[in-house]
Amino acid sequence: MDRKDMLPVNDLRSAIAVLKSKPGELLYTDEPVDPQAELAGVYRYVGAGGTVARPTRLGPAMIFKHVKGYENVQIVIGLLGSRNRVATMLGAEPERLAFLLTEAVAAPIAPITIARENAVCQEVVHRADEPGFDIRNIVPAPTNTEEDAGPYITIGMAYAADPETGEADVTIHRLCVQSADEVSMYFAPGRHLDVFRQKAEAAGKPLPITINIGVDPAVEIGACFEPPTTPLGCDELSIAGSIRKRPVELVDCLTVKAKAIANAEFVIEGELLPNVRVREDQHTNTGKAMPEFPGYTGAANPSVPLIKVKAVTHRRHPILQTVIGPSEEHVNLAGIPTEASILQMVERAMPGRLLNVYAHAAGGGKYMAVLQFKKSEPSDEGRQRQAALLAFAAFSELKHVILVDEDVDLFDSNDVLWALNTRYQGDVSTVFIPGVRCHPLDPSQVPAFSASIRDTGISCKVIFDCTVPYSLKRDFQRAKFKEVDVRRFAPSLFGDSKE
Repeated sequence: MDRKDMLPVNDLRSAIAVLKSKPGELLYTDEPVDPQAELAGVYRYVGAGGTVARPTRLGPAMIFKHVKGYENVQIVIGLLGSRNRVATMLGAEPERLAFLLTEAVAAPIAPITIARENAVCQEVVHRADEPGFDIRNIVPAPTNTEEDAGPYITIGMAYAADPETGEADVTIHRLCVQSADEVSMYFAPGRHLDVFRQKAEAAGKPLPITINIGVDPAVEIGACFEPPTTPLGCDELSIAGSIRKRPVELVDCLTVKAKAIANAEFVIEGELLPNVRVREDQHTNTGKAMPEFPGYTGAANPSVPLIKVKAVTHRRHPILQTVIGPSEEHVNLAGIPTEASILQMVERAMPGRLLNVYAHAAGGGKYMAVLQFKKSEPSDEGRQRQAALLAFAAFSELKHVILVDEDVDLFDSNDVLWALNTRYQGDVSTVFIPGVRCHPLDPSQVPAFSASIRDTGISCKVIFDCTVPYSLKRDFQRAKFKEVDVRRFAPSLFGDSKE
């Protein structure tokens, strides 16, 4: 794909316009939908994929034009729900997305602040100190299931600044609407915004913050990088700027000392309150939060920080963007930056050997990576396992690495399983790394599952080496078929022959 030929994308609406120009990528419905469980129940069948309970499938993004209880608001879901759609909106080939992001990390373009009169995110303003203010009547935050702790903002870009240095960061968090002007915020361990919150709390001050909903997909993908690729102090908006070759535009908020993404569909302005905690499921008492990327419903956190909402601003006739927690959309959001992080680290250590990386959908984009490694000389034997170790270092939440040779299509699960069955012996091709901290949402990482697990969140990381030993490469040649111009025989499938 030639990036110069793609339609310009700088916000959610221009991204939707690009998809509208691609047959089969966007589905509209006029059928009224309830955002509480029904909307996700519909999209589960249309295009969720990922680790969602079967039956599900990969399908088009979907726009619900009539949302019950909300006039003049539409909801889009599945925007990033296929690797091809992400590639289309970012202007890259699907198999080269990690390379695009690697280049973007290396050449960041910092965001800029524009005048308020030019910021479409502030076309309509609702202040919390106005009579009758209720975020629940303004933002149609859905629930994924009937068991959810409450309405969740699932793809809100949380943006805040370090109270000591002023350095900003953007990340995606689990945000549950708790009342008319309160939103709880779950922090997985190690998130940079939590560092900012803790600094403000130590000083007895609130942390100003914005939640930006419905933005350029480049912002959403860039926001999902993690250390060490993006250390504390790195504003991931600069990665989105690099992808687009122009800075992300920000605007000063109306009610808090923070910045918002100027072309967002919705912006929630608020403050993370110091020393205030709430139970995530305080209104349902189910012990459940919402479906998370491993495919299970996450446990409700008994004590999470609280955002006091000061205002909601939005564009005229806004479009709310949402995702299903365990869907293919999460795979792409989390997985493509993971791929870029692994590529970057391994390339530094052993240039030219790691050909590509795929953060597999079965791991939600976080738990499993397939590494395509090329052994070119005898001394490369063993380096493939070193690459796997570097992958664990590049992304600490990674649990399983599968190593394959250059003749295996790492994006084709059948081909990967073929390598597992013909190029792998369990007793010599498996490397166990026990007792390593992983991700807290893996339900198997608890002492009750195995006596070897000392604490929740500790896992045994595993390398599955499905590469052929270099000395035996000539014995593992795949059957070679004659190259033909298949377009002559099946033009409807492969396009007309140019001959």
